[in-house]
Amino acid sequence: MDHKESVEKIIEWAADKKAEDIIHLDVKGKTDFTDSIIICNGTAELHVRAIADHILQKAKENSIQSLSVEGMNTASWILIDLADIIIHIFNIEKRNYYKIEDIYKIAPKARGKIEPTHD
Repeated sequence: MDHKESVEKIIEWAADKKAEDIIHLDVKGKTDFTDSIIICNGTAELHVRAIADHILQKAKENSIQSLSVEGMNTASWILIDLADIIIHIFNIEKRNYYKIEDIYKIAPKARGKIEPTHD
């Protein structure tokens, strides 16, 4: 399965469990740590955990290796690292608070090399 197919499948698996507000950010060439970020939310901690469990189960069935999973105990924000795809599954309160999708809206001209200051 190529990268695009994997992203589409993960979005489908999240939708299978009624994840809300699913977005995909293509960050290839914009970050050093991944090519895609998928963000969604559930309505409660139990729902968030069910979405994550389903994605992890389907990934395993499709030979997609999970490198790390964080947040399963509290299930207010679960992060699944599939190397070239990072998945963030939030409860609505945490998603509204952190708004991580806004991190990638920084204008390219605002980025750049910071020169050291000399005292």
